[in-house]
Amino acid sequence: MNAVDRDEKKTPPGVLPGGTRVYAVGDIHGRLDLLQELAGKIERDFASAPVDRVVELYVGDYIDRGPDSRGVVEWMMETPPLGNERICLMGNHEEMLLQALNISSGMTDWLFNGGDETIASYLVGRTERPDFPTFEALRQAFVAALPESHRKFFSSLPRMAEIGGYLFVHAGIRPGVPLDAQDPEDLIWIREPFLDSDADFGKVVVHGHSPVSAPEVRANRIGIDTGAAYGGRLTCLVLEGAGHRFLATSPGR
Repeated sequence: MNAVDRDEKKTPPGVLPGGTRVYAVGDIHGRLDLLQELAGKIERDFASAPVDRVVELYVGDYIDRGPDSRGVVEWMMETPPLGNERICLMGNHEEMLLQALNISSGMTDWLFNGGDETIASYLVGRTERPDFPTFEALRQAFVAALPESHRKFFSSLPRMAEIGGYLFVHAGIRPGVPLDAQDPEDLIWIREPFLDSDADFGKVVVHGHSPVSAPEVRANRIGIDTGAAYGGRLTCLVLEGAGHRFLATSPGR
């Protein structure tokens, strides 16, 4: 499952230990422009009120649909963390890319879900279909163009992070299943029965994956995918103590 436990103290659900702040960012989907805008807002927010420990966390889906997936990945890899730590979680789109790297049949699902745009960002103008008469030819061209450092980035992404009274995953968790027994596929793919559940998960689950027009705050979960890939806004959930607030990019970009 690649669980990541970044906190040593036991805290109640929906609470962070004193001196800790988390900036959790929703699904980016190749929108480097929105990521850079939001990063500036996070940086200014932190500078205005420093704390001892800052965790910058991304819930997955860095690629596909938007125009600059490669630029987003390079930003994640090359820019220093805005605070003390940066955690990048696995999304279902990163898993589809990895499957396409390994097996020809993986290309179909990935291309259907926006993989064309990611491939274009790596091949730079060589993705017109006449250039690649088969999916396998396209796959091989992408495999050759993908830097090894980017492959390692994708393959090393964890699927879960726990910080204080919060659990961070891409999609959600399956109600009624202990955290240490969750299906790794549910963590990056599930919608129902997670979204409608009113179960006490033991921690408040912060997730993306299911787009909403505005952040969705419930007693047991907070959804922060606000549709950046569909002309929406990129959202950051700011957690501190027992409170939360939001930063977001400008509307209509």
